[in-house]
Amino acid sequence: MKKSYKVEVDCASCATKMEDAAKKVPGVKDASINFVLQKMSIEFEDGVDPKAKMPEVLKACKKVESDCEIIF
Repeated sequence: MKKSYKVEVDCASCATKMEDAAKKVPGVKDASINFVLQKMSIEFEDGVDPKAKMPEVLKACKKVESDCEIIF
């Protein structure tokens, strides 16, 4: 299942680091951030509840960029 979220990130380099952090969260198949559009796309593994998984993704991203926000 693929979902899109609004993301607030300050620079393209940070966006790339956040993508990498999100990809390491168990249950996340793939993640990408379009810095210009401030949009994050996440593909979840089958059977994963995106609403339950997004707090973990946000926590992983905040380790990279502490002031980032993901609206979910």
